[in-house]
Amino acid sequence: MTAPATASHHGKSGTTFVAPVLMGLDPNLAIMMSGVATAIFLLATKGRVPSYLGCSLSFVGVAATIRATGGSSATITGAVLVVGAVLFLVGLMVQRFGARIIHAAMPPVVTGAVVMLIGFNLAPVTASTYWPQDQWTALLVMLFTGLAVVCLRGFFSRIAIFLGLVFGYVLSWVLDLLFGKIHSPAGGAEAVDHWRLDLSAVADADWIGLPSFHAPSFEWSAILVALPVVIALIAENAGHVKAVGEMTGDSLDDKLGTAIAADGAASMLSTAVGGPPNTTYSENIGVMAATRVYSTAAYWAAACFALLFGLCPKFGAVVAAIPGGVLGGITVILYGMIGLLGAQIWLNAKVDLRNPLNLVPAAAGIIIGVGGVSLKITDNFELSGIALGTLVVITGYHALRAFAPAHLKTQEPLLDSGTSQYDEKQYAEKQHDEKPPAGTS
Repeated sequence: MTAPATASHHGKSGTTFVAPVLMGLDPNLAIMMSGVATAIFLLATKGRVPSYLGCSLSFVGVAATIRATGGSSATITGAVLVVGAVLFLVGLMVQRFGARIIHAAMPPVVTGAVVMLIGFNLAPVTASTYWPQDQWTALLVMLFTGLAVVCLRGFFSRIAIFLGLVFGYVLSWVLDLLFGKIHSPAGGAEAVDHWRLDLSAVADADWIGLPSFHAPSFEWSAILVALPVVIALIAENAGHVKAVGEMTGDSLDDKLGTAIAADGAASMLSTAVGGPPNTTYSENIGVMAATRVYSTAAYWAAACFALLFGLCPKFGAVVAAIPGGVLGGITVILYGMIGLLGAQIWLNAKVDLRNPLNLVPAAAGIIIGVGGVSLKITDNFELSGIALGTLVVITGYHALRAFAPAHLKTQEPLLDSGTSQYDEKQYAEKQHDEKPPAGTS
């Protein structure tokens, strides 16, 4: 199984609820548009790629960065709409020219580094925003979620993040009953007395109603921050399509471009009305592997349920009331998982980090992305964090490759070690090399 598939099927569970809250967007609209996005994806791929599309965590860091510079929800959705449009165009190009164009522009060393810096860039958000709101709840939720991911089996291990949220919810309620209000920062910088779990908005919310829509607005500075996430989404889609193909025995390489384009189109539609972007959820691969059920009917049913949940404001209010301390415990694991998916891409592609051509651009880009290094170009324009880190990784790799001696330029497998069998001979040689000698096990 491929990198995004094996490493993230635990991490995605529950993120359809968590991601919009972390991005400051309407959870009701997020749930509803995930249903719409899934329907678009299933229609576009003609049911050959069973998948559910949900809110992508890759954009949480982008949203945090845009808000830190005074951007609104409209600015965030505008920037992400452009990302969806670029993803759509990439899908059309892959459909036309094949997956080799992805490999040419973004070999695994580049893809892994970008996914890693996107995940680890979020560390300060957990450390400064969520964890301080209730450090002991955060610690207990982190421990519970970690145990759930590792120790539970089957269906329950796949919803470990969701179980962590439920545990944190109940724990916060019990601590409020036992100890009363807590004195800590409640989303702001100053410490105040507040309830850990505030359900007042739930009582006021209607049972049935439309979510809140808003139009996107476009700012170049926000768009440049968001664009690097295209690379993570391509990697997620590529891994997903390959893994599903391996499990079903149906080579889906011809559907990779369609899947990427459908993801882009669905994200454009969602962000156009104020919702978050969507991506294929790798947790589905774990569910399919466990159940051996590859029917798209289950995903159509899930899409219909999502639409219904989206029309219940009370449900959205429950999601929005997740205590900050609970998010602190969840995001420690979740953000780390995103970052380490980058390492998984390197491992699967056998990226050699002893090769300075791989090591130097990845090392520089990751430190810039994680540390929030900035480059001021004019008084009104600067590149920093994720955007600058991604630019350094991509341009650095290709620039160094142009000058590197021949022995450093080894051919690397595509993204997830074989999204497309673009080189049958190389694939056959690899299989032969990995085959154990006769008489061994």
